[in-house]
Amino acid sequence: METWHIVVKGRVQGVGYRVACAGQAGALGINGWVRNRHDGSVEVMAYGPPDRLEAFCNWMRRGPPDAQVNALVALPGAGEFEDFDCLPTA
Repeated sequence: METWHIVVKGRVQGVGYRVACAGQAGALGINGWVRNRHDGSVEVMAYGPPDRLEAFCNWMRRGPPDAQVNALVALPGAGEFEDFDCLPTA
């Protein structure tokens, strides 16, 4: 199991990205959290098997239908999580 810290940039706020992200995480068995950031990006901390984290990142590069992802950066993260939560903007 690994933890990845992911930042997604583009048109990713106001398009249902966080809710869709949480749904996709649940479908893949990924735990962690997602939140909007004040700079307009979306931040994710994802915990799970590496192959599922890669599949999660592949989905996040597309996002929900109204999103337009311009960049995704995934780096090693910290922590273990039991659920996947939508957190308040930070």
